[in-house]
Amino acid sequence: MREAWDKAVEAGAVTERRLHPVTPLRRAWAPFAILVGWAVHDPNGTQQRLSALTTTTLLLGCAAVVLGGAAYGFLSWWFTHFAVTDTELRIRTGLFFRRTAHIRLDRLQAVDVTRPLLARIAGVAKLKLDVVGADKKDELAYLGERDAAALRAELLARAAGFAPEEAREVGEAPVRGLLHVQPRMLALSLMLTGAPWAMLVAAVVVPAFLWFATHNLWTVLATGLPMLGGAFASSGGRFIKEYDWTVGESPDGLRIDHGLLDKAHETVPPGRVQTVHVVQPLLWRRRGWVRVELDVAGSANSVLVPVAPRELAEAVIARVLPGARVPDAAELSRPPARAAWCVPLWWKGYGLAVTDAVFAARHGLLKRRLSLVPHAKVQSVRLSQGPWERYRGVADVRVDTGANKTVTARLRPAAEAAALLQSQASRSRTSRKEARPDRWMTK
Repeated sequence: MREAWDKAVEAGAVTERRLHPVTPLRRAWAPFAILVGWAVHDPNGTQQRLSALTTTTLLLGCAAVVLGGAAYGFLSWWFTHFAVTDTELRIRTGLFFRRTAHIRLDRLQAVDVTRPLLARIAGVAKLKLDVVGADKKDELAYLGERDAAALRAELLARAAGFAPEEAREVGEAPVRGLLHVQPRMLALSLMLTGAPWAMLVAAVVVPAFLWFATHNLWTVLATGLPMLGGAFASSGGRFIKEYDWTVGESPDGLRIDHGLLDKAHETVPPGRVQTVHVVQPLLWRRRGWVRVELDVAGSANSVLVPVAPRELAEAVIARVLPGARVPDAAELSRPPARAAWCVPLWWKGYGLAVTDAVFAARHGLLKRRLSLVPHAKVQSVRLSQGPWERYRGVADVRVDTGANKTVTARLRPAAEAAALLQSQASRSRTSRKEARPDRWMTK
């Protein structure tokens, strides 16, 4: 296969391309990272060796490291090629050990464009490729911004079935805006979330307690700094990542654009969505705000809407799950009162509703989480019942999805759970037969 590929390249049937010339800078840091790791591993020995070196030797060593990093970056760029054929995208990489990735276009489900801050300054972008059945995304980093947009459009067009000569002319599919999250709403929603405040309080109280207990500054810093980092990640970090969040609809799926420093352009293929989660923290309920998260088969994309009024969020969900609707709180059936003996107080947060389109289960008393699983996406149904649940006459019904996730309807009456097990298995079989293929991109 490798020889046939090389012959095709030589004959001009396949055109191989290189990445942007700025790409070597992405790899040049590797030798520096090795030296830093060695220094951190043995700081005392590193200090002694550096003290024994003369100024001339130290300068020569620094020059050698810089030149080595530059050479490594250049060679890794030089030996990286990619080409688009009628059926696949091939990426050849490797300086010492060659690797060729064969990405079938008919298995391609999304092509995301990300532009980190430094990449935006340099005018380049990164393509991330979501392929069905692959745990890790392949990527092309970096391409010029225009080249990245053109290649993304070409890949999606070919994946949709356009002929090679037509795919280059199709261009970017049109997009219709569905939702835009205002920065003010996003900032306020984060302030009304308990996790950042809990982390911040812990970052103040725990180090203070350790200082009075040990009077050891390093212990305080080693404990406090990660907590402060966690508080920032769950507040400021999320704001930076989810800033200017926009959701639009196009023939190649739902498009999501977001980011303050690092810009991301992602695609969510509706046909691959296995579960939709509607999340509502306690302090959001008065304002009627919700957060929408996804389980997508073979993809890491997990957030659809960071915060929005419930009506707008449900309109977006309707584009992801055609024909489905989000059940109201009044439609959810609670567990029987005897379930309180199994899970005191928190049993009131559980609920279940089964519609013609979805299996909907809710859990959480303070932070409610309603999970919607389309019947066609249910891979298996299970009933579980512990000794105490058996004594109280309740059971759990679990449905497994294609994203290797499980949604559970907890503490249902035993007779209802047994009937639900049979009926849900029947609904899933029928829905899978009637469902359209997951190939969602069309001409």
